[in-house]
Amino acid sequence: MPRRSPTPRTPRAHWLLLGLVLLVLCGLLGLDVLLNRAGVASTPSGTRQFVPESAFAGGSVIDPREPVVQHPPARHLALTFVDGPDPQWTPEVLAVLAEHRVHATFFLTGAQAAENSALVQRILAEGHEIGNRTLTRTDLRQAGDLRIQLELQATDLVLAGTAGITSNLVQPPYTTTGSLDYEAWKSFLRIGNHGRQVVVADLDSQDWRQPDPAAVLANSTPRDDRGAVLMMRDTAGPGTVQALDHLLDGLQRTGWRVDSVGGTFQLPTTMNEAQIVERIAGTMLVAIIKLSSWLADTLRVLLWLATALAALRAVFVLVIVPIHLRRSRRWEPPWPISQRVGVIVPAYNEEAGISSTVRSILASEHPVEVIVVDDGSTDRTAEVVERLQRRFPRIRLIRQENAGKAAAVNTGLAAANSELVVMVDGDTVLEPDAVGHLVGHFTNPAIGAVSGNVKVGNRGKLLGRWQHIEYVTGFNLDRRVYDVLRCTPTVPGALGAFRRSAIQEAGGVSDDTLAEDTDLTMALERAGWRVVYEERAISWTEAPATYRQLWKQRYRWCYGTLQAVWKHRRAVIERGAAGQLGRRGLPYLVIFQVLLQVIAPVIDVTTFFALFTEDAGRIALTWFAFLLLQLVPGVIAFRLDKERLGPLLALPLQQIVYRQLMYLIVVQSVITALAGARLPWQKLERRGQLVAARRQ
Repeated sequence: MPRRSPTPRTPRAHWLLLGLVLLVLCGLLGLDVLLNRAGVASTPSGTRQFVPESAFAGGSVIDPREPVVQHPPARHLALTFVDGPDPQWTPEVLAVLAEHRVHATFFLTGAQAAENSALVQRILAEGHEIGNRTLTRTDLRQAGDLRIQLELQATDLVLAGTAGITSNLVQPPYTTTGSLDYEAWKSFLRIGNHGRQVVVADLDSQDWRQPDPAAVLANSTPRDDRGAVLMMRDTAGPGTVQALDHLLDGLQRTGWRVDSVGGTFQLPTTMNEAQIVERIAGTMLVAIIKLSSWLADTLRVLLWLATALAALRAVFVLVIVPIHLRRSRRWEPPWPISQRVGVIVPAYNEEAGISSTVRSILASEHPVEVIVVDDGSTDRTAEVVERLQRRFPRIRLIRQENAGKAAAVNTGLAAANSELVVMVDGDTVLEPDAVGHLVGHFTNPAIGAVSGNVKVGNRGKLLGRWQHIEYVTGFNLDRRVYDVLRCTPTVPGALGAFRRSAIQEAGGVSDDTLAEDTDLTMALERAGWRVVYEERAISWTEAPATYRQLWKQRYRWCYGTLQAVWKHRRAVIERGAAGQLGRRGLPYLVIFQVLLQVIAPVIDVTTFFALFTEDAGRIALTWFAFLLLQLVPGVIAFRLDKERLGPLLALPLQQIVYRQLMYLIVVQSVITALAGARLPWQKLERRGQLVAARRQ
């Protein structure tokens, strides 16, 4: 219900900023997927057409520009390590090499080098060579010239940014003498177009299969006295380290010379000093790669956190809701309350539904007086109520200038003749026994307010069905938890009963926040009153029928809730009912209705990008676990509310579509709150669909 106020200062530029942030995040996550996805080797064609016969004679260094194929001298072994550096195993490999005083060539992938820049510098400082293994360890046989250029140049930039060098040597992934074919040879020619030399191994330790050290040693030992190029992996594990120690000891004892590629082949230049431009660009690229890796790791942590929070909520439900169920079944008021109750209906432009609302109140089994406060409506709301007033003398109509919902409720409270009052929105329809169930709790003098069970009436379409699921599995289920913990933060404006004296003691209904119902409930608890939930007191509300209206409503709710939490934050250190609210209700609300909503998009974002990585199975399983953790409380809540389970079939789609809208609303609310903006009341458009929907 709007009230006149200065033009709101809404930070609309935050959407542009949020869009830019999302674009950057998606770009970084895409980069991380590109850098860390599992490489897939293409199947060699087997054809040797146009491939020089000398290329099959053993390990070699090929200059594709001539082309010239060089082989190592007899009893010379060029020792290479590929796919590193690895923070755990590369230092151990370096230690073994230092012990045997052997130099090697480390063909580094750009992604790994960026993540472990200190190791790149150490490899260079200890006299070893550094070669290019491409940025993403992709099979270059199926890559075009542009892709090959990008893979090699990006890796050179990483090397320039980490160690100040670039490399002339390239070891193409998935290519050894045994797999050399025409497709591989074409990729060599493309590599030569960029001024590089290609190193092809003829001995493969196969340590990537992680066999025992004896098997790695057997695969790595030359079969005869011909020179060879050995390929090992400093990422494979302890088998490689142990086998390397035994291999070097045996080769050195038998007179073999083990050296780097440059030393074995007597190459004049294998590495170049990077230019200043390359160093600057490389430093920036390394920073971007590290940021993408950090972001991906952080999102995976948040994925587990979001799943853990969902599991925690499920545990809360499974443990606490049965307690509430047993209590509610046993509870009956010690004596009936027969006094007339004032039902206050603040109304602004409620022409479409006000008649149904008033008629449902008049049909209550408990004695009631209806007080409609027309807050300056610009439609025919007051005329509709006046016509009803002529037929039903228990209706009182009060008109006032538009001042907002809080002011309208305060007007109704001042006009009420009863100590017990019920507040109902102008789009709500009550069940005949709802008022009686509510007021029965006031036989306990400690109770200041009672929350009713609000249901979505217009649930025929998909958007309404999604909101129906949210009301039952979210709002109403949480109210049961709050009731057991004695920390209910909100008595909904759609249906709630109050002691009028308790509201007056708390200072009346405040307009400090947009969630006046939450603000009032928290104020009552901080004043020492108990607030309980009555599931049998049912009302039907008309939920927003369009996404735009839904956005306006939930934005106001979320922003108002944040305002109320901040306003009543001191309840955390207070005692009694206030302390229960502060140390139970507020944390539960912030964790599950704000924090979980903010980080829950991680579930979908991480799952999407993980589908392109080797973690796809594990992440997808986590996503389904998260969905299951939403379904379990949903089934329980629907059973407790005696609802059909059919609408839960829309839950998976709700998690994919509807949930994203809720995320954006929470994010906008948090940003608006941090910016300190004050929003006006946002009146929703009513279509009078409630009665028809209830007859379905």
